[in-house]
Amino acid sequence: MNAVISIKEKVSYGLGDMASHIGLDNVIIFLTFYYTDVVGLPAAFVGTLFLLARAADAIIDPAMGLVADRTHSRWGKFRPYLLWLAAPFGLSCMLTYAVPVSLSLSGKMVFASITYSFMMLMYTAINIPYCSIGAVITGDDQQRISLQSYRFFLATLGGALSTFFMMPLAEYIGGANKLMGYRWAMGVMATLAIAMFLVCFANTRERIKAKAGHDNFLTDLRDLLRNDQWRVVALLVLTNISFGVIRLGAMMYFATYYLGDAHYFQWLLGAHIAGKAVGSLLSKSLTLKRSKAKAFALCAVISGILSIAIFFEPKSVILFVVTTFIVSIFYQAALTLMWVMMADVADYGERVQGKRMDGTMFSTLLAVLKMGMAISGAVVGWALGLSGYVANATTQNSVAMHCIVALFTFVPGLVALLGVVVLRWYRLDDRPLPDLPVTTRALPSDA
Repeated sequence: MNAVISIKEKVSYGLGDMASHIGLDNVIIFLTFYYTDVVGLPAAFVGTLFLLARAADAIIDPAMGLVADRTHSRWGKFRPYLLWLAAPFGLSCMLTYAVPVSLSLSGKMVFASITYSFMMLMYTAINIPYCSIGAVITGDDQQRISLQSYRFFLATLGGALSTFFMMPLAEYIGGANKLMGYRWAMGVMATLAIAMFLVCFANTRERIKAKAGHDNFLTDLRDLLRNDQWRVVALLVLTNISFGVIRLGAMMYFATYYLGDAHYFQWLLGAHIAGKAVGSLLSKSLTLKRSKAKAFALCAVISGILSIAIFFEPKSVILFVVTTFIVSIFYQAALTLMWVMMADVADYGERVQGKRMDGTMFSTLLAVLKMGMAISGAVVGWALGLSGYVANATTQNSVAMHCIVALFTFVPGLVALLGVVVLRWYRLDDRPLPDLPVTTRALPSDA
């Protein structure tokens, strides 16, 4: 169970998240801008769409986790979903960027609502089993950190592939026809994502086996929600994803209107991607002399303070690029450690509650993650709408401009620092699991 995992398996596992981020990073970074400035949808509608569509995940995600936990196949509990759902996921990504130009505004809004909801449903259905695999490949803490480092390094490359090259590829394919360019550029990316999921399926193995038998759905959910460390990690997930979504959702607007040239977005995005790649590799070394919680706190403090510092920096593109690079290093390192903490929660639940619920645990935390995406994505759309932002305007009014700058700097910085406060209740670092009390039922609510 704790055998050294081969580099081939680590890379193959990472390709699964590389495939996920081909779709997800486009949603975080490009989709708001695509909907408002390419398709012509109102910013307030886009914010509301993100919130309502992802709110459904509060039900869909736990249901998918419960189903995965009860799956039995010759490939295991979680791996078969990579095989079954790779193609539907790729199709859903392409459809999100296929809004027909011939539709009326209301027709475009309906089409965007349906295809975006379908994309998030497919992301849920394939990503929850994928994430659960990371907890059952190995039970060794250092191997898990190494596995997640490979995962997030490749996830960063997937994000780079689908975002850094998205605009050039769309321009190359579609020329002046932006709608066609985005549609087929995403088609190329989606095809690559399908292949990556299939490689991940072929080369990973589930080594940790859960005990047979589960209670009913509601009992499993009750037991999980009464797990005190699940609640702590859920708050960490919420703050961490909100930091990233708000900051990245505002990046295109920051470059276009505050810096005055949309091409600067590529500079900021390049710095962000490079920083994430470094941060993925840095996470393991940060834990050699300190606990995961202390390493996470260090990363959150640095990324939060530097993000706020950008608000007060002189208007220098070079300075913004350098600061963005450093912020992204520590943001990504914290993100990598956060996923290791999730796997620890599954071990903790098995020890103190007497049953292992990897799928249910990851699905509920992913539901929290997507609710964080929904709320923070809606915050960007609503804030822009309330500030008087006008899509494609040559200049923005002063309120809208201050709003754009704050969304890229000050707001995510405060969210990152809030995560440090949450860490005071995390207690899986210093006490080995055998020393924790054992029960056969749910933890008391104040455990």
